[in-house]
Amino acid sequence: MINAKPVKIFFGPQHPGITGNMMIELDLNGETIVKAKTHIGYLHRGFEKLMERRTYLQNFTIVSRICVPEPDINEQVYAMAIEKLAGIEIPERAKYIRVLVLEMARLVSYIMWSGGHAASMGLYTLTQWAFADRDYLIDLFEELSGARIYHMYIWPGGVRRDLPANWTDKLLDTIKYIEKRLNDYDKIFFENAIFIKRAKGVGIVNPVKARERGIVGPVLRGSGIKEDVRKNNPYEVYNKLDINVITETGGDVYARAMVRRREMQQSINIIRQIVRDLPTGAFYKRPFDNPFNFKIDKNHTYQKIESARGEYGYFVASDGTDKPERVHVRGPGFVHAFTLLENLLIGNKLSDVPIILTSLGICPPEIER
Repeated sequence: MINAKPVKIFFGPQHPGITGNMMIELDLNGETIVKAKTHIGYLHRGFEKLMERRTYLQNFTIVSRICVPEPDINEQVYAMAIEKLAGIEIPERAKYIRVLVLEMARLVSYIMWSGGHAASMGLYTLTQWAFADRDYLIDLFEELSGARIYHMYIWPGGVRRDLPANWTDKLLDTIKYIEKRLNDYDKIFFENAIFIKRAKGVGIVNPVKARERGIVGPVLRGSGIKEDVRKNNPYEVYNKLDINVITETGGDVYARAMVRRREMQQSINIIRQIVRDLPTGAFYKRPFDNPFNFKIDKNHTYQKIESARGEYGYFVASDGTDKPERVHVRGPGFVHAFTLLENLLIGNKLSDVPIILTSLGICPPEIER
């Protein structure tokens, strides 16, 4: 088999270890991968051009769909870009509420990831648990915004509505439940001997190469590099919160999993801090005479935040009209799915493909945007 002609197979998109609708074209020598090529598939496409043909506010229905597991981070960074271009300062309470929403969204994303990562190696019990537990947080999002997935809650000037009565009490009860459930996640998955044996030493990301290739988020921090936009370039009220940059040194699938596991606990801690320190006052400051259809003088900006998958940025240029002249989205998916994944798979076994892929946090729609 060593000298045989490589066999070509197509991995995904139906495999539970595939993120979304993407596919990987693999050349195999026996069970060993000798070449990999990513095909991102067809789902949501052309976001950037669509946004250039719609008003600034209409685009909030588009940005939330760029990455389905993380709609709120797109709302946040796009709102930050508009506010920077227009010179808008939002109320302090709105900043706290935004961070509260972002950390809830991070927790939802990580819980979903835990279930997907477990499914990639056949541990479906955690998959069922995770999606059920995630729903408790989604219920809170529904009560807050009226929507379960695409919230369109963060917008220029603050947030769309104030927190409902007794909502924070429900939130604290929910994260207390989630925190307790994480102990069960540890027993069935993170401390599982099968997971540890399959994840340690697999898919190692060299920290020097990670820097060169623009790798971000838990993938970068799993290789020992302390980079987190919330800490290095804080936005909203992150500079007022007790937050650490969590790292591991293994650089492998296991290290990246443990970064996410520890960050789930940190998000719970951040949520508690925000509820404790949440100021009174306005949740929204009307930035324009007509908040639904406004114009912005010619200018441009790049704004970035820390998503659950790493640095997430928007370049937005205005030309004096009611529509952006140019929008460019920089998410982790592009470099993680191509320059990293295609190189990382070579030399690994076919059975390693799903666990390596899910460890990288790839969201296909943000690639063909």
